[in-house]
Amino acid sequence: MAFLAATILPLSSEALLIGLIQTEPEWIWGLVVMASLGNILGSIVNWVLGRWLIHFKDRKWFPVSEKSLQKAEDRFNKWGWPSLLLAWVPVIGDPLTLIAGAMHFSFRKFIILVTISKAGRYIILALIQHEIIKVF
Repeated sequence: MAFLAATILPLSSEALLIGLIQTEPEWIWGLVVMASLGNILGSIVNWVLGRWLIHFKDRKWFPVSEKSLQKAEDRFNKWGWPSLLLAWVPVIGDPLTLIAGAMHFSFRKFIILVTISKAGRYIILALIQHEIIKVF
């Protein structure tokens, strides 16, 4: 689920992670690691797709207009690499990872930033959930 949620499919992996933590609290950190890896791998797929698909931007069937593509590139250039720390945010995170690939953003830097973003989100969710479980 975490892998698919990191692609452009409209899915949420957070609810599943929280549910699994509630039912299997002893596996909390293993669940966080697996969710993080899946989500990071999904973002890598987006980066690769962006890198590959940009070669077809002049084709009629290309799903993004030249104007929209330029707008996305301008925004990415304006905010730079720190914008990838928002890769976890619903709606904007997946396109960010796609445009990073399209712009040939360094894969090594991409992995570092996306890992911080994606794993950080799951760690925070797990810590909050862990505290809730301890109260009950």
